[in-house]
Amino acid sequence: MTNEATATDSADTHNLPNAPDVVQIEVGLLQNFCEILACSDTREAAVLDPAWEVDRLLREARALGLRITQVLITHGHHDHVEGIAEMVQHTGASIVVNAREIDRVRDALKGSAVEGAHIKTVADRELVTIGRRGLRALETPGHTVGGTCFLADGYVVTGDVLFVGGCGRTDFPGGDTAQLWRSLQRLAALPEETRVYPGHNYGSTPTSTMGRELLENPYLRCASFEEFRALRERKRKA
Repeated sequence: MTNEATATDSADTHNLPNAPDVVQIEVGLLQNFCEILACSDTREAAVLDPAWEVDRLLREARALGLRITQVLITHGHHDHVEGIAEMVQHTGASIVVNAREIDRVRDALKGSAVEGAHIKTVADRELVTIGRRGLRALETPGHTVGGTCFLADGYVVTGDVLFVGGCGRTDFPGGDTAQLWRSLQRLAALPEETRVYPGHNYGSTPTSTMGRELLENPYLRCASFEEFRALRERKRKA
């Protein structure tokens, strides 16, 4: 690990608050994962990337005795934002998203009863509070221009930046292979025990650890950007 990577890891993980409890739910036909992130003290919760089966996510939150107050967005592709309006309409939740992805969120709200819903932009390394718990937003572009991972003490929700055994595509509008490489290097600098919650169930297991991905994920095993670019631009699965 380089000195730069070590410094990035230190800044990203420094003084993380207590982590929200996490419930991972697979929804829809595209093998999407949504997470419910909850504070067990206040029963407040955030839902991450609600696109499909919003009614099911709401039922799960009710069954757990949770009150959804926020919707966190990793990026603005339709399979991650399609259900925002329905979720906000039922909960009154505010939306948290990187400023570079806000137009896609507004498009998802357009014409709905909650078109004017409160949207809060989140910057790199900004803390997002859920009750008495919290996460840190990590700006990780490459799959999209403003892709964001959410880092907690012990786990990271990676959206479509990092999958179990894979990584996001860069051939969609806003994709950039060099930026994705840098984003993956940033994630690779996290502690090896960090649990990875990806945006899709594309791997051999629903979650992984950063240590396992460093050993097994071909994109993280690349020794140089040139090797990564050749691999990423040859494979267009994710």
